[in-house]
Amino acid sequence: MSLLGALANRFAWARPIWTTISRPSVYFSFGALVLGGFVAGIVFWGAFNTALEATNTEKFCTSCHEMHSNVFEELKSTIHFSNRSGVRASCPDCHVPHNWTDKIARKMQASKEVWGHLFGTIGTREKFLDHRFALASHEWARMKANDSLECRNCHSAQSMDTTKQSPRAAEAHERFLFTGQKTCIDCHKGIAHKLPDMKGVEGWQ
Repeated sequence: MSLLGALANRFAWARPIWTTISRPSVYFSFGALVLGGFVAGIVFWGAFNTALEATNTEKFCTSCHEMHSNVFEELKSTIHFSNRSGVRASCPDCHVPHNWTDKIARKMQASKEVWGHLFGTIGTREKFLDHRFALASHEWARMKANDSLECRNCHSAQSMDTTKQSPRAAEAHERFLFTGQKTCIDCHKGIAHKLPDMKGVEGWQ
């Protein structure tokens, strides 16, 4: 049997389906089909976007005990949670890009986190602590690769007034950030969560 014949036999089940969807409609006009497809597309897009935004909230992120009992509790004691201006960064602000294409890519990556939840990878405090360095390293690498995109959604180097910063911060920003030698996450690890054992981490003392 030829390769073409073998493929035809393998996908024989799809032939009736293709015949049905490729056959001209007997009961509906072309205009009705186009309108129906348009309406169905709007409904699908609305449902998809609603589900996407529902999974992009702090409430959803902390609905799993792994997040609520560990990293969310740590966040509460930081300036990103409570500060004099009342501007608060929630989980998706720092861990999900704002523009649509990058957001979809991040959501696809997050499917591994759902898998970890289902199988209890960090289901206890002890397991979480055991995995803390690996979890942090993955997030640092992701933010390094996108030039700290989530940080820059709120913090703009162009808008920084270094005269209002401490001498140490001003010097670091002018020397490394403004020149592009480093990105936010290089120096601001642990800004919202406790650090793991940093022994061996490049550039960390």
